[in-house]
Parts: sequence; structure tokens; C-alpha cells
Amino acid sequence: MKKLFTYFIQGLLFIAPLGITAYIVYRIFMFTDGLLSTYLVEHFKVKTPGLGILIIFVFLVLLGMIGETILARPVKKIINRILTKTPFLKLIYSSINDLFSAFIGKERKFHRPVMVLLNKENNLWKMGFVTQDKPISIDNDEVITVYCPFSYGFSGEVYFVPASSIKPLSVSPADAMKFIVSGGVSGAKFNADNNSKSIR
Repeated sequence: MKKLFTYFIQGLLFIAPLGITAYIVYRIFMFTDGLLSTYLVEHFKVKTPGLGILIIFVFLVLLGMIGETILARPVKKIINRILTKTPFLKLIYSSINDLFSAFIGKERKFHRPVMVLLNKENNLWKMGFVTQDKPISIDNDEVITVYCPFSYGFSGEVYFVPASSIKPLSVSPADAMKFIVSGGVSGAKFNADNNSKSIR
């Protein structure tokens, strides 16, 4: 009986991540597709699974292409000026804009994974990402801004540490983030670079 229970747990561990991932993908697909499917059925009598997602994808691609043109730049400046001058909208817009810019786009922030020495006496290290190119001066000492995400969450902490206490990691940002969020069980392999001067 104990062996059967062990097999049951192993089977659950095998299928659970796959099932949960498939369910999340399915829910995202249904939600995104449903944004336009009702409108398409009501006005065009068209009911094709995935058509809503395709239309949204094409629309966003076209919007991105238009946004890169010279004609769209004045409009973007006007909209940004309005949003940044309205107190409540400024807080929401800037927070969302910074969050998206940190992960995607041309100004990604989480692209330099590092190890940070938090406690030299006990050799305690924490993994994070350098988020600022220029050091910050605190009491005439230059420190580096490092963001350290929490495991199994979407929050983290910002540390200001000397460059000598930071070691770059030879691992991709995606693997580093996956390693942190998974609590270190993702199995990513990496090495810390002894040349901390490359952080500057």
C-alpha cells in the first residue's frame, strides 16, 4: 500500500506542473480570444477559435510599427506629457511603464544577473539583477543598485552594495530569474565571475 501511495505521489508530481501550465495557457487563450469573439459572432457571424487572438496580435504589431514612425512621435509626446502631468495617472502610468520596460523592450533592466555578498562573516550571498548603469554615491562611497526578487512571488528588495561585493553571473537573465522564483529548484547552472569590476 505504501508503494502504491509513493507511485501516486510520483505520478502527481509528474503531471501537476504540466497540467497547471496547460490550464494557465488555456485560460489565457480563452480570455484573450474572448475579447473579440463575442463582437465577431454578433456582427460578422464568425466563430473561429483563435481568430480573436490573431486579430489582437496583428493590431498590436501594426500599432508597434506605427509607433516607430516619425508621424506617431508627436502624438506619443503629447500623450506622455498629459499622463505625466496628471498626479494620479502619472503614478499608475509611470509604474506600469517602468515595469514593462524592465522586462521587455529596448531598455530592459533585468539583464545583468549577479551574486551579492550580504554577510561577509558568514559568506551569505543573494542573487539579483543590477538595475542602474551608474553607481550611486553614499557618504563618498560608490554603491551599485541591485534588485533581488523573492522566491515564489512577484516582489523583491532593492540593495545598494559596493561593487566589490558583487560578482557577475555567467547565466542568462531568464535562467537566473527562473532559478530565483523557483526557490533554487530549477536546476540552472552558473558560475560567479571573480572580476567584479565588470559591474561598473
